[in-house]
Amino acid sequence: MTTPTTTAIRTATETDLPSIRALFDAGMHEGEVRINDTGADIDHITEGYLADLEHNGFWVAVADDDTIAGMVGVQRVDEAVAEVRRLRVHPQWRRRGIGTALMQHAVRFCRDREYLKVVLDVRGERSGAIQLFEKFGFYLAKVREQDERRLLDFYVDLYAEPEA
Repeated sequence: MTTPTTTAIRTATETDLPSIRALFDAGMHEGEVRINDTGADIDHITEGYLADLEHNGFWVAVADDDTIAGMVGVQRVDEAVAEVRRLRVHPQWRRRGIGTALMQHAVRFCRDREYLKVVLDVRGERSGAIQLFEKFGFYLAKVREQDERRLLDFYVDLYAEPEA
């Protein structure tokens, strides 16, 4: 696998599912995914994200060789709140701005849909992801223990925070 020179972000399709699932599964092996997380939303990506593109979305970062280098999803929680989910970047392509581009895309989507708040959670050991979320103005809401690991809940109020 080569390092991409450019990436484009596009809406995921059913044909992307094997690559999306591989990114999710890699997170399981790296300890980034909770033990009880089956990834059912990924297995049913159309129903979970793509059936209602007005409120939800799932995107992939595609390298110039058509390899999926990263992914992110947004799901509506309620009328005013959305959740950023499944942000992953292939380990080989981290620290190249792909995570930032995906996060920027997801937050812009939430702003465009006039969500007032965006929430997400992350494992405590994912310091790179935590730094990224803080860069986008997310605040730590609470810390909880799950599966003997720290899980951090973050939020950003879009009506009050400037765009990153």
